[in-house]
Amino acid sequence: MQRREFLAIPALAAQVPFETGKMIGIQVGAVSFVDEGVDRVLDIFERTAHINTLFLAVFTYGRGIAGRQVPGQPLPDHGKQEYDLDFHGGNYATVHPEYYRDTGIRPEETRAPDHGDLDLVAAVLPEARKRRMQVILWAEDVWRDDIPGIDQLREIDLHGRRGARLCLNNPYHRNFLLGLVEDYTRSYEIDGIMWGSERQGALGNALSASHGGAPNDAGRVGCFCPYCETKARRQGRFDFRGVREGYLRLEEMVNEWHAGERPTDGRFVSFLRLLMRYPELLAWEQFWHDSLRETYLAIYRKVKSIRPEAAVGWHIWHNNSFSPLYRAQQDVRELSRCSDFLKVVMYHNAAGERMASYIRRVTGNVFGDFAPQETLDFHYRVMNYREKDLPSIPFTGFSADYVARETRRALAAASGTRLKIWSGIDIDIPTEAGHSQCTPEGTKAAVRAALGAGAHGVLLSRKYSEMRLANLRGAGEAIEELGLA
Repeated sequence: MQRREFLAIPALAAQVPFETGKMIGIQVGAVSFVDEGVDRVLDIFERTAHINTLFLAVFTYGRGIAGRQVPGQPLPDHGKQEYDLDFHGGNYATVHPEYYRDTGIRPEETRAPDHGDLDLVAAVLPEARKRRMQVILWAEDVWRDDIPGIDQLREIDLHGRRGARLCLNNPYHRNFLLGLVEDYTRSYEIDGIMWGSERQGALGNALSASHGGAPNDAGRVGCFCPYCETKARRQGRFDFRGVREGYLRLEEMVNEWHAGERPTDGRFVSFLRLLMRYPELLAWEQFWHDSLRETYLAIYRKVKSIRPEAAVGWHIWHNNSFSPLYRAQQDVRELSRCSDFLKVVMYHNAAGERMASYIRRVTGNVFGDFAPQETLDFHYRVMNYREKDLPSIPFTGFSADYVARETRRALAAASGTRLKIWSGIDIDIPTEAGHSQCTPEGTKAAVRAALGAGAHGVLLSRKYSEMRLANLRGAGEAIEELGLA
């Protein structure tokens, strides 16, 4: 499907929950219910933060949304006071193999072994219903390397090596995702599904245009597998040979930057010159994001064909707050054609540390003509933020004003559609020792800012098993003061 074809798809009208009132949600994994008991956890949610919607982490191999606190971070004041050093991850619901066809991997192999035969959804859903809580199942695009058969679903990088990520155009991967959501939608009377993919295309990755870690290897970008090549040739939008050649030249350029070389005309001009010579660089980035939206649409249609009243939406990665390149791809009006809601990440406390990391990475690449503070000032202007300087933000985080601005921006972009905007609020997402930590006052201010700016709801994130109860209570106080309890 080409982008113009996607845009021609009418927004799908559907009965969706949350038509009235504010959605007050929290992300929570299986381990919290195992450690503390279902009733106790739900009691805390109701009493402390007035939660009306559970986002159950049902499929992930990552520690971001499942498992206990990340090892090395302070343990919260609830749950078992120990780390789960043997965390495995996977599918925390019962697997029904009949819904998975031609997936390349056996669905049974994805069943999470962490808690025996516990079915998270079956354990929590009836108790949530007694409390009139909505239940949305949430999955993320994070996999393990040791799943039998996983290699045939992987991306292929610029030099023909298998990558860490799964290819969006690989039919085995697509079939698995559709089987997963069909399984959930047919097997349980849920209120919705949210899926998250914290990824971007080859250009953003080659330029290290995201937060966290060392600069990327510009040759380990994808995807250049036969499925992507065949799809590109069939569409006839650009020359695949030009794509490969352009990315090889970009790899050379980035490696020179990492070696400290400065071109005669500077890095930014040299990069623009490369884009003009190889417009396929941008076209391939668009191709990747088009493929992601096609995946969204396929999931959306599958769920709606089974349960039209179920809400379907997406976790929009925090990179949306840092990278203009990534934000340019998050066209809310386009997304409204395959979404009932967007959870837009606005993690205020972690944002300072993450923005500082992003600035260091891109200043080592395409923004190398600038001093780091100048790069940050440019991004503040482009993103419409008013935050502190680069030395300060890891220690202060971002303000509640950032949350309000991001909420208003998303709502304005969704104007005229039926799309719900749910602000993702940071409660105790891990930061480095000595850097900004969440407080009850800061959490309260962020929740007030989001709801005061008009958000249709707030989603307390990343996971309950790393949250301190006082900070969760801060969210509850904001909800009470706004008259929403």
